[in-house]
Amino acid sequence: MKKFINDVENVENEMIAGLVKAYPQYLRKLDDSHVLVRKDAKEGKVALVSGGGSGHEPAHAGFVGYGMLDAAVPGAVFTSPTPDAVYEAIKEVATDEGVLLVIKNYTGDVMNFEMASDMAQGEGINVKQVIVEDDVAVEDSTWTVGRRGIAGTIFVHKIAGAKAETGASLDDVQAVAQKVCDQVRSMGVAITPCTVPANGKPGFELSEDEMEIGIGIHGEPGTHRETVTPVNEIVDHLLEKILADLDYTGSEVAVMINGSGGTPLMELYIIMNHVADVLEAKDVKIYKSFVGEYMTSIEMAGFSISLLKLDAEMKELLDAKADTPALTVI
Repeated sequence: MKKFINDVENVENEMIAGLVKAYPQYLRKLDDSHVLVRKDAKEGKVALVSGGGSGHEPAHAGFVGYGMLDAAVPGAVFTSPTPDAVYEAIKEVATDEGVLLVIKNYTGDVMNFEMASDMAQGEGINVKQVIVEDDVAVEDSTWTVGRRGIAGTIFVHKIAGAKAETGASLDDVQAVAQKVCDQVRSMGVAITPCTVPANGKPGFELSEDEMEIGIGIHGEPGTHRETVTPVNEIVDHLLEKILADLDYTGSEVAVMINGSGGTPLMELYIIMNHVADVLEAKDVKIYKSFVGEYMTSIEMAGFSISLLKLDAEMKELLDAKADTPALTVI
């Protein structure tokens, strides 16, 4: 294993310390915890809390700031955060308006966030949640009941976060977050695996000319493996699955081309080029595009495509100001 790390046991500690030192204007770490909260905490609005295993940077701490998350709760690499950590995050950022939890649909995440929610509600904090399950590739996997939550989660952070900044009620913030969950679809692919530092070896193997279609963000199996083809053909396959799952015809969409950690921007723009052409041919209008690394899988070479079907409210909130380490909208 070749990685730019020190002690395997300190990967998460040093990464989180580095995040805070890199972005002190955005982030504050809770004592004796990995929980990261918004430096300029704001009262009078619903607080948003999300999180999951480390290794997906910039998710989730990179989206803590104005217009998005109020707290991020990282676990160990590819490991759900503990209920106690989520509970501490909720308590730290809770306002009289309540707290919305944004949870990706993985068994450990759902269980631990819901336990933390119960603990917080026992202390009189008003907590609601949404569960993101945007991955059209696989249902009822070894990690989930139902579909997995992947990069479409970032759209939930952005739109629900913008709604919260308006002073909307918890019910209204939850409602728009759920609307995003209902209207976003994603699917990914990988050509090389990633290595969890604590394991010291790749999580799976692919031959030199092989790719995994429908892979999960932790390296979970997809739908099948096949020989690597020109990327336009890969895009065609992913979009076929996404567009078959939700009718986007005549709609405006937000597009996210998300790199998995080891895919050059050059290749992501090649992917975007064909995505745009295919959508135009299918009478789907791109309103806004996001190309880059938003929810990675350490150093996996791969990408995912997310499409969000927009209405007037979602367009307005997508365009609203956001100021975070990983995403800024002026």
